[in-house]
Amino acid sequence: MPHHKILIVEDIASLSIAYAGHLETASFECVIADNLADASAQLKQHSDFSAVLLDLQLPDGNGLDWLQNEKKLIDRVPVIVATADGSINRAIDAMRLGAYDYMVKPLSPARLVTAMQGASEVTKQAAAAIDAPPKASSNSKSFAGFIGESQAMQDIYKQIQNVAQSKATVFITGESGTGKEVCAEAIHQSGPRAKKPFIAINCGAIPEDLMESELFGHLKGSFTGAISDRQGAVQAAHGGTLFLDEICEMELKLQVKLLRFLQTGTVQRVGATQPETVDVRIVCATNRNPTLEVAQGRFREDLYYRLAVVPIDLPALRERGSDITLLANSFLGKFGEEENKQFDALTADLSRSFESHNWPGNVRELQNLMRRAAVMFEGPMISPHIISEFVGGTAEPSRSIDIPISSAPTSAETAPSAPLADASILDGLTLNQVEQLVVARAVEKCNGSLTKAAKILGVSPSTLYRKKEKWDAEQSAA
Repeated sequence: MPHHKILIVEDIASLSIAYAGHLETASFECVIADNLADASAQLKQHSDFSAVLLDLQLPDGNGLDWLQNEKKLIDRVPVIVATADGSINRAIDAMRLGAYDYMVKPLSPARLVTAMQGASEVTKQAAAAIDAPPKASSNSKSFAGFIGESQAMQDIYKQIQNVAQSKATVFITGESGTGKEVCAEAIHQSGPRAKKPFIAINCGAIPEDLMESELFGHLKGSFTGAISDRQGAVQAAHGGTLFLDEICEMELKLQVKLLRFLQTGTVQRVGATQPETVDVRIVCATNRNPTLEVAQGRFREDLYYRLAVVPIDLPALRERGSDITLLANSFLGKFGEEENKQFDALTADLSRSFESHNWPGNVRELQNLMRRAAVMFEGPMISPHIISEFVGGTAEPSRSIDIPISSAPTSAETAPSAPLADASILDGLTLNQVEQLVVARAVEKCNGSLTKAAKILGVSPSTLYRKKEKWDAEQSAA
């Protein structure tokens, strides 16, 4: 017995018959419509279609117009668009109109079957969810890992719920510490892929020469050090979601390979001769301005538009009003339990102080502050001056630093205790020493995190790792 019923909308008989043959071999039942009017009629008469395969150029109209005009019909069934290489932008427009996915002609039989299986599973789970208990209301103070009830966050919750059922790529932007990975996981957990893997990879934390292997895998012996076959993040996420954090850190030559994967649904391990078909939903994020990165030639325009099908921009913490107090109390309660302490909620005065603070590190900064408070105070109250005591107020003043990089200069005139803000400290230093001082100051400001420091300095984390290794080697040799 067929597992799922597919509507194929294609006016070239040889193609529609070939598609039906591949799908019927995989136990799908297929119905063919050679024009848009027939497709609409089929969907109105039969409610048991699991998915639609739609060609964009049909005798009686444009597939994009059909998607827009028949929204009520396609809301209940995933639509996969089949497009020629020259119409990728139109395929992306189709996904913005609600299409579940797109494939480039000629369609790979394996990719066709995999895509239809994924789309049919969405239909199956959506039907099962009708009788299931409703999820938490978007008016709740918490949602899928987020805490907050501000209008800004209500809008984010709605966007997550709207996009969760689709396979469309999502591009999350926002300042560092706003919760981009939390957002990516919320999309994954709210959709039909929730029981499949969620794989996160930081494009800025992996050295350039290892990134391709980390992403796509490699075969034994394909390069020095490849002592065994290795699965990449893409293969590990099969059936689920791949989260590419700091996507703008990816090197241009690898961006080409990522674009190819997005267009074909196939990957090729380093050293392999045959591609592998995978079913993966892509969610990516950056704390940079992606359009600026494109304009300055650091990020491919075609890849950006392929990834930014559904953009989500997370608000900065300073824009979230009373959410700051909700988050602070939640963190304080959590960390208080870890320290076996009891803490009262923030007073009204302290709440006002928190909500007027700039929070340059956003939720991550607030979380770290409340963890420190749970350790330093006995409870039940915390100091009303906690921000000025632990952070330094809304505008943090210049401070003395301890240079964490071993080879940083330590002569009398460049002692680490001297304020870096004083330009006279730079007198007599070499360019290399100045660079070490600047990096050291950034690392200290980021509590020892090279990755965060790299963001402040506008460079790749791998650049800082290489510089640190170089400086450490120079120190060891001295």
